Amino acid sequence: MAAAGRSPGNPASLHGSGRRARRELEECRERIAATLRVRPSELIVTSGGTESDNIGLIGAYRRRSREDPRRRRLLISAVEHSAIRDAAIALERDEGALITWIPCDSGGVVHAGAVRAAIEEPASGGPGTVAVAAVMAVNNEVGTIQPISQIAEVTAESGVPLHVDAVQAVGVAPVPAGHEGVTTLAISGHKFGAPPGTGLLMARRNAPLEPLGYGGGQERGLRPGTIAHILVAGLDAALTCAEQERAVTVPRLAALRDRLITGVLGAIPGAQVTGVWHPGDTATRSAANVHVLLPECEGDALLYLLDAAGVECSTGSACHAGIPQPSHVVMAMGYDETVARGALRLSLGHTSTAADVDQALAALPGAVDRAQRAYRVTRPAGGERPVGEAADGPGAGAAVTGPDTRLDRTSA
Repeated sequence: MAAAGRSPGNPASLHGSGRRARRELEECRERIAATLRVRPSELIVTSGGTESDNIGLIGAYRRRSREDPRRRRLLISAVEHSAIRDAAIALERDEGALITWIPCDSGGVVHAGAVRAAIEEPASGGPGTVAVAAVMAVNNEVGTIQPISQIAEVTAESGVPLHVDAVQAVGVAPVPAGHEGVTTLAISGHKFGAPPGTGLLMARRNAPLEPLGYGGGQERGLRPGTIAHILVAGLDAALTCAEQERAVTVPRLAALRDRLITGVLGAIPGAQVTGVWHPGDTATRSAANVHVLLPECEGDALLYLLDAAGVECSTGSACHAGIPQPSHVVMAMGYDETVARGALRLSLGHTSTAADVDQALAALPGAVDRAQRAYRVTRPAGGERPVGEAADGPGAGAAVTGPDTRLDRTSA
């Protein structure tokens, strides 16, 4: 970044400082492309995962439905991040899209067979009615790694564009950007130590996309505006480091993850680990993710109690119109609302240590005890909602992910 900072020009300008900035930008793009095993021309610089997801989904829907009005269906996995989920709901509300939710199993896995069934659904008109499909690479809440290669083969066979949210994959799982069946793919820099506000959209040269904004025509016209090439240099360096060190980082984090999960299950009666988990496994669950359900607790209460003890975590839920809602991801996996409200996510990163895990395990029993006592006071016997708490509403069943707080001090 320091070297790029010595070329502070606008990469779109034709004068000397602009050309130097452009050279810095394109050299970064080439290195990033080599790391992701894609062509440099397939990389669009964005502000992060949300913008990349929106361009990949909304842009594809608008282009495909304009070219063929029958293509109104969006195939969206039931466990997508809100950047995809909420964008799909907005297209349904405002632009006539029809959403087919692709189910997951009890471990949060979206199987290729489920994607095929959604594409071929006779009642919805089959493949000819699909605009785009979206399945994330690694779930942001429960850490499940999806079989993207198998899914991409299915969508490619049917001629359906596939968008992949790979925000949680860099540094902990293979990033499937190079798979020919993946049409677009989103990455967010802050997840692996790059400057916040940096991201990428991998978009095939033939990806059917329309821009969401208009201006100078930068980035193939899909993301116009002056590019912060100095920040892209930071993204380049962080991505290279994360991917080069993945072989060492993943086993280390998996050992910490397993120690934390085992400790939680042993310390809290009735605690459950969600998603797919086997000690040592890094093929089906992110090495950086711990997600548990704690009985008779409100996740938000646990979050504040643990935060006061110096442990940063999240619930995986969000607040819609002032009303806490359980995680749509946990609900999609088959848990009921009462159980889903006790969700707690603890994330690990490159700065995480065994001492951090020990601190979390030491703080958790006391926090859970206090949260359970509060829960029993505020909730009548049988788990009914207190007076004034809505059962449903504008956000019911569509909760979004809480802040990506982590057990590492970078909060990457």
